[in-house]
Amino acid sequence: MAFTIRQLQFFIAVAEQGTVSGAAQNLSISQSSVTEAIKELEGDLGVELFERHPRGLNITHKGHQFLRHATKILADVSDARRAFFGEQAAAGGRLQLGVTSLVAGYVLSDLLARYRRAYPGVEISAIEDNGDYLEHLLIGGKLDIAVMVTSNLRDRTALQSEILEVSAYRLWLPLGHPLAGADIIGIGDIASEPLIMLTVDEIEENTGKLLAAIGAKPHVAFRTRSVEAVRSLVATGAGVALLPDLVYRPWSLEGDRIESRDISGSLPVVQVGMVWRRGSGLPQAARDFIGLAQSQRMVRQRPEKIGR
Repeated sequence: MAFTIRQLQFFIAVAEQGTVSGAAQNLSISQSSVTEAIKELEGDLGVELFERHPRGLNITHKGHQFLRHATKILADVSDARRAFFGEQAAAGGRLQLGVTSLVAGYVLSDLLARYRRAYPGVEISAIEDNGDYLEHLLIGGKLDIAVMVTSNLRDRTALQSEILEVSAYRLWLPLGHPLAGADIIGIGDIASEPLIMLTVDEIEENTGKLLAAIGAKPHVAFRTRSVEAVRSLVATGAGVALLPDLVYRPWSLEGDRIESRDISGSLPVVQVGMVWRRGSGLPQAARDFIGLAQSQRMVRQRPEKIGR
């Protein structure tokens, strides 16, 4: 195989944006450059990474599998660069982390894996809980940093935050659902649909507000704290879900397909970021964690600089 770092960066951007135009805009390059890179990458791998349709691209099952490898490769490259620039720390220390349920497996896992590789001497302890309790622990000095949904951060005077990802809400549908073929889907179109409701962070609250804005009461078919349960229930036709794109995957654990579609109108977004106590003297381990997270965000936002 002869794929390049640049091709991997373009592939990840398309997978995240869902369209070539969106990826090109995010990368500040031409659409033709992105299209050509994806075609060359598919040729090298011998598989189709995306299914093309009039509204954009859907990542295939093979593409979804390769996405994890591509993301890890870029993270390893970044780690290698840090090591050569003398940023790898052999020193010890202790890092106390907090994380909310929604982001534990979708943001923190990769970030924590990179941190462990870069700073193997640091002892890490982590706790998963709701946002309110994590804020309480941060203010009380029991945690150094929390990786959490910051859209609904309560005490902004005592806490400082930095956004890592912004994720829009989209509609999850089973394969073949009538709405999957609609050119435009509005909130009103899903008012009568059975909803699979995820009950972590502010998801249920936001979904209720969206439907209340059109005078509709949510028709909740199932409530769960498990994203995997949502995937399985949607894929098997038990209902639809309105969730941030951050947690979308096109397949359930059973291998059933899940469609994702944009909703017209003004929808909220989920902001995920790091939070720490304002004005506190963070230990070196915590400062290193923040620096690594910032570098990973820069890789995702400006990937064209990595290959130089």
